[in-house]
Amino acid sequence: MIFRGVVAAALMCALPAQAQDALITYKSLSPEVALELARATLSACRERGFQVAVAVVDRFGVTQVVLRDRFAGAHTVSTATGKAWTAVSFRTSSGDLANLTQPGMPQAGVRALPGVVAIGGGMMVEAGGSIVGGIGVSGAPVGDADEACAKVGMEAVRDKLEF
Repeated sequence: MIFRGVVAAALMCALPAQAQDALITYKSLSPEVALELARATLSACRERGFQVAVAVVDRFGVTQVVLRDRFAGAHTVSTATGKAWTAVSFRTSSGDLANLTQPGMPQAGVRALPGVVAIGGGMMVEAGGSIVGGIGVSGAPVGDADEACAKVGMEAVRDKLEF
């Protein structure tokens, strides 16, 4: 009888832990902040004389916003989206991934994975120590310039991301 009571008590204690593990909560960019981020980034590139596309993805890599300037190349939309997806998927900037996956490097095969765009210009958007989305920029002469525009855009919405 005492044994049954101990087992019953143990099971009662275990149930809340299992229920907790079944659901998670997370932060993600709102569409409004994603759009503001994209606009600020596009504006930063325009000020530098670059015609680009900007893509913002959620924390899972799903596209939330894409903006393409009038004269940005046809390839820039898919490239910007791919850079943002790559940054979120690999939890590193696409420029850092480009350096880590050069031919002859141990991780070189990552470049052959579907959807990977290992070129500078894709960055994670973080808030409170969590990844809440990603941004990709394509169309500037080099990936570092794409990334510089993304950094300006992220700074423009930084106050909305602090929690």
